[in-house]
Amino acid sequence: MPAILAAGSLWGTMGLFVRVYNARELHSMDIVAIRAVSAVIAMFLFIIFGRRSLLKIRLKDIWCFFGTGIGSIVFFNYCYFKTISLTSMSVAAVLLYTAPAIVMILSRILFGEKLTVCKMTALVLTFVGCIFVTGIAGDASALNIAGILTGLGSGLGYALYSIFSRYAIERGYQSLTISFYTFLIAAIVTVPFVNTSGIVTVTAGSLWMLIFFLVFGVVSTVLPYTLYNYGLNTIENGKASIIASVEPLVATFLGILIYHEKMSVGGVVGMILILGALVLCNSGAGSAND
Repeated sequence: MPAILAAGSLWGTMGLFVRVYNARELHSMDIVAIRAVSAVIAMFLFIIFGRRSLLKIRLKDIWCFFGTGIGSIVFFNYCYFKTISLTSMSVAAVLLYTAPAIVMILSRILFGEKLTVCKMTALVLTFVGCIFVTGIAGDASALNIAGILTGLGSGLGYALYSIFSRYAIERGYQSLTISFYTFLIAAIVTVPFVNTSGIVTVTAGSLWMLIFFLVFGVVSTVLPYTLYNYGLNTIENGKASIIASVEPLVATFLGILIYHEKMSVGGVVGMILILGALVLCNSGAGSAND
């Protein structure tokens, strides 16, 4: 559980990096490409000077990495950003967190993971908590069919990472190998469709931004995805997806501490519900039957 919790917490820092890039007039998909490329560079440097054996994969297993890279990362980001344009950030965030339910259903079908009362209760607490934290209760007017469909697509894409990573783990691949090839494929697919010149101008504009580029890749991508993959070795997909839902809670706390954003009563209630779900998952983390 600690590895999954740490991964979710690091994902919660994403907004801090995104704000810096948004201030420099880079768009969402530009940031997705930056995230993928910076992560690949950071991981490649670590692997090439550390354990080159981690670069080895079997050609027959390449579908696992296409699944995590295209089926999850690229598809998830496209649907998520499209949902934001069709609805709102709060609606998009809540629809994204249908992912734990999708993970549980797919894991039951594909891996035989049990659907227990503990898991289902934690799932409901997490989803309702996300509703309160994001404030969607006061934003229901933003709902529309197209936005709901792309939002559910983002949840599916988010969920597919756990599924394809599980297949890669069962084939003996280590977490860093999975993360590297996931984002290498995502970068190859994404880069041709973004403002490459704008990204290069911003990144190479100063030593600070070059360092920021690498830190972004390590903190928001390399560490959390590697930790998440590592955690999947010891915990079921369903529980992992719920525990990782600490992400919006951390993001909200950072918004309050750094940007002095206001916290509503509903937000506090949402945080308590999410924490309750985490405690519930932790109480049975040692057992595959809980």
